[in-house]
Order: sequence, then C-alpha cells, then structure tokens
Amino acid sequence: MTLTHIIPSLRASVPNPLGQDLWPEFTTTSLSDVTVAGVSLTRLAEWCGTPCVHTAAAVIPGTGGMPSATEVASVIVTRVTQVATAADGAIDVWIDARLTDAPVAIEELRMIGRVSTASDSRARIHSAGEAAAPVRVDELVSDLRVGDLLVLPCRGAALLREVDPHRRHLHDEATDPSTPDPWTPAGCGR
Repeated sequence: MTLTHIIPSLRASVPNPLGQDLWPEFTTTSLSDVTVAGVSLTRLAEWCGTPCVHTAAAVIPGTGGMPSATEVASVIVTRVTQVATAADGAIDVWIDARLTDAPVAIEELRMIGRVSTASDSRARIHSAGEAAAPVRVDELVSDLRVGDLLVLPCRGAALLREVDPHRRHLHDEATDPSTPDPWTPAGCGR
C-alpha cells in the first residue's frame, strides 16, 4: 500500500507509483497518465480507440528497470462502459476489453486520463465479450465513471484480436472468402 492509497488527496500532486517489474521497459507515471517507452497511453487511446495494446521489452525482475533482451510485456488500455455500486459496497465495472486471454497483472490496474482524489474501493471488473467471472481488484478509485480509461500490464505480448471482442468477431468472419478483408489498415491496426 502506498501513500497515494492511504491519503488519496496526494494524487493531485504525486504520481501514483507502479510495480516497475510488472510493466514494460521505460514505463513512467504522471498525475494522470502512464507513458511506456515514450508513448502516452492516454494519447494512444485517443489515436487508436479502445481497447488498444502497446508492447515493449519486459523488465528483468529485481534489476530496477533493466529491459530484457528476449522477453516482452504489454499494456492494455480499456474504457469503462458501465459502473454500478453493489450492496456490499464494492463497485462493479464493465470495460470494453476482454481480459480472459491475457495474463494481466490485475493488482496494477489504474485509471488514466484524469486525476481522482476519491478514496479507493474494492471493485469487480467485468470483461467484454463472452461471459466470464469478474476479476476482483482490491483498490480502485471509487469515483470511477463511464468513459474513464483504465490501463493494466501483462507479461508477454497481448494480441489486439484477443483483447478486442469486436476484432475477434471480425477475425472469425475473415475465414469466409465472401466477406471483405477486415484487416485493411485503418490506423493503429484497427
């Protein structure tokens, strides 16, 4: 637990720290954004839409950030599509990304795009696409709202076709030669 979790008002002046070993190389935080190898994830979502994925070299655990020459890590940027408060006080959050196929580090889930000084709450993250059990998160800002961006890291290369349920559907249609090519470039691989 960090000071920004204990005293949420600090988030307005101190970036929320991250577990460096779980994120790709050269990952830094600001008050309202995460940057990976020089790429702002808030801007990436603006350019490419959500969900989107960014991949870079993984960090060798315990080295203070030294990039691996052989391993990669990814980040998934997703948008909140629905929020509800449950009877137990936890918040249920629905997102536009499918997380069931990616080895995500859910404990590193964080909001980007705006600064929140609201206290943290327990949350259940509901993936898009096929029905799956929600993923529990112990600490997520309690004032989360529809349209907010969330970002989380995962080991290995997260594939957009596995994260985006719409793209997965398009990929299935691509096997039918009578359908148009869904992989025609339209910016950022979408």
